Amino acid sequence: MEFIRGLHNIKAEHRGCVLTIGNFDGVHLGHQAVLAQLIQVAKQRQLPACVMVFEPQPLELFAPDKAPARLSRLREKYLGLARLGIDRLLCVNFNRRFADLAPDYFVEQLLLQQLGVQHLIVGDDFCFGKNRAGNFALLQQEAERFNFGLTPTASLKQQMQRISSTAIRQALAADDLALAEAMLGRPFSLNGKVRHGRQLGRQLGFPTANVWLYRKKLPVHGVYAIEAITDFGRYQGVANIGSRPTVSGKTEQLEAHLFDFKGNLYGSQIEVLLRQKLRNEQSFASVEALQQQIQRDAEAARTYFQSSASEQVEANQ
Repeated sequence: MEFIRGLHNIKAEHRGCVLTIGNFDGVHLGHQAVLAQLIQVAKQRQLPACVMVFEPQPLELFAPDKAPARLSRLREKYLGLARLGIDRLLCVNFNRRFADLAPDYFVEQLLLQQLGVQHLIVGDDFCFGKNRAGNFALLQQEAERFNFGLTPTASLKQQMQRISSTAIRQALAADDLALAEAMLGRPFSLNGKVRHGRQLGRQLGFPTANVWLYRKKLPVHGVYAIEAITDFGRYQGVANIGSRPTVSGKTEQLEAHLFDFKGNLYGSQIEVLLRQKLRNEQSFASVEALQQQIQRDAEAARTYFQSSASEQVEANQ
């Protein structure tokens, strides 16, 4: 999948596409329904299927304190979109200058002149331009005026519940990983690069992969039974996600102990799939008490995986 970072990198060869616009936070099943429609129209028109996203996301610019925790960073969106077969990802630097573009300029200059959009797929609640003055009604007028296709998206429903990034965050906050997985179409996961830490886990007998998450806010906190996808393969384990209060941690990060792993992960990317929440993060009176709890957490995670494996065997019989 081709990645275009910034409007200044749109070239003449990029003109002509079928486009959708949005945050696509989590690339969940609702998004996937829209993207499948995008790919179908693109194939019919023999054009690239293009997705436009914004960095930062609009609310992160206008009201950072109210902006929700992200389900996915840009890199994770890229990987999710690429897996679905999207041809091109355009990441627009969302700043106040861009936000102040007149709605007709956004359509006529960016969408039509620069990108050569021949068909646009957006939600009927999509707003754009200065003071969010542009809306779907304006797009309908412009589509008729300039003769490009326009399709509204409808929210995908599952068990009568609207699938949305907000609903997934709520499920994660309620520790309902199964519901979050049902809406995402996959287990919720966090990605990041393994970096050097304080080696405390190793000293306690539980070496950990310290994963820098590059997030201001996390949608999950606590201790989880996890599966980790690494350059060495897939491993089960246990992870703490949070600020590590017992050792006076100052930043939120993920520390994963992988069962039966021997190798060096430093500098590599790792994807951590959350399978079961074991407990909330808490502060302990001593490092020794923390060590004892980590032992109990590891045993609880192993028990969870053994139980899951047994249930799977029974289901297949």
